[in-house]
Amino acid sequence: MTSPRIERDPLGEKPVPADALYGIQTLRAAENFPISGLRALPAFVDAVVWIKRAAALTHKETGRLEAQLADAIVKAADEVLGGRYRDQFIVDVYQAGAGTSHNMNVNEVLANRANELLGKARGVYAPVHPNDHVNMAQSTNDVIPTAMRLAVLATLPATLAALDRLATALLAKGAEFDHVMKSGRTHLQDATPIRLGQEFTAYGHTVQRHREKLAQAADWLRELNIGGTAVGTGLNAEREYPALMVKHLRQVSGLDLREGRDRIQLMQSMGDIATLSGVFRAYVLDLNKIANDIRLLASGPRTGLAEIVLPAVQPGSSIMPGKVNPSIAEMVNQVCFQALGLDTTVALAAEAGQLELNVMMPVITHNILFGLQIVGNATRVLAERCVDGIEADERQCAYWLERSPALVTALAPKLGYAEAAKLAKEALATGLTVKELVTQKRLLEGAELDEVLDLRAMTEPGVPGGKGVPAGG
Repeated sequence: MTSPRIERDPLGEKPVPADALYGIQTLRAAENFPISGLRALPAFVDAVVWIKRAAALTHKETGRLEAQLADAIVKAADEVLGGRYRDQFIVDVYQAGAGTSHNMNVNEVLANRANELLGKARGVYAPVHPNDHVNMAQSTNDVIPTAMRLAVLATLPATLAALDRLATALLAKGAEFDHVMKSGRTHLQDATPIRLGQEFTAYGHTVQRHREKLAQAADWLRELNIGGTAVGTGLNAEREYPALMVKHLRQVSGLDLREGRDRIQLMQSMGDIATLSGVFRAYVLDLNKIANDIRLLASGPRTGLAEIVLPAVQPGSSIMPGKVNPSIAEMVNQVCFQALGLDTTVALAAEAGQLELNVMMPVITHNILFGLQIVGNATRVLAERCVDGIEADERQCAYWLERSPALVTALAPKLGYAEAAKLAKEALATGLTVKELVTQKRLLEGAELDEVLDLRAMTEPGVPGGKGVPAGG
């Protein structure tokens, strides 16, 4: 077993594993924060590495960093971005404020690898030093807020694509089920008729609206505070540095980015992240409602609504043979509960900043990225493994509809509210349908009765049989 190397920092010296690309400051953080076992998500690792790569290119361009050193840092960064050395980012998600530990973890890994590429040993930090060269003209305080925004912007397209996929699936079912008449329900009580297709189309439009709002909220994140260094004022960064950084970050990330108009503001405030998280929360609330509705509409198959049939994806019980559960929708519910908790954490942490910095950035970053990831995955799976395979039970829909006392609503313009209410009550008491009662009492007959109780007409604007509506009706 290779003996550890000895590294030194301002606090003293420590043995570091000989084969580690990380160094003493990373090791201290790993020892200080054995909290969750959770590590930085890949999108966040990439974002910080993008910044280090862009900085090396910027300083090469300005002549502040020797070309050979800049090139080695860029090559080391490209190796990490290509998937290598991911096990070297060992700092727990729950760490010291602002993300200094993660920033130094990246600085040390890239410095050690750059030195290796230049034929030097790990842990020597010459000619490439983690602070002096990899972190040149940077502070954790502008690196991490910039990386947060980059990571969210890089993660969001997959989430938006999942929303597009779900909206498409729901709208397709809306068209497929447009002819299926069923009872509407409000307060979990019988209401006037609706088409099953109208319900699913509305779900699809809900998802589309949230997708548009999320994309709008993300625009705030495109302004970057890189170049603000310690408190946003830009000490130790050349005047041309922010613009060059944005140029190189655009190139490496493929993202539409802008130089921040006020880097102090972008360092003080996590309002843009909190705004996106809040918009995301609104989607999660509606997604959860859609999953609940799917479970309710599929409840049964004999003692529930059973108006839709979900695809069977797995056996539903270890003891009840033949039972099939709404497993995908149940998963979505659980993901939504988790995501709501993540948003609460983001909100509380975003409020917890003081003066020139919000030190709660590590937990904000993890929660918003994790939320986008799991909800995006759940959204896509809901579309692919549930909504695509939903079938309508038209007979069951018709069965509940024809027994609904709410059909008297169409009679109210003809008979008046009070008389219609009596009919509803009698229908419940006798078990007769509304149409049977009206026929029995000869309140309406023939074509007039058919017009007034035209179920399809009840699902569109207008007054069924409106020609005979009395004045003021």
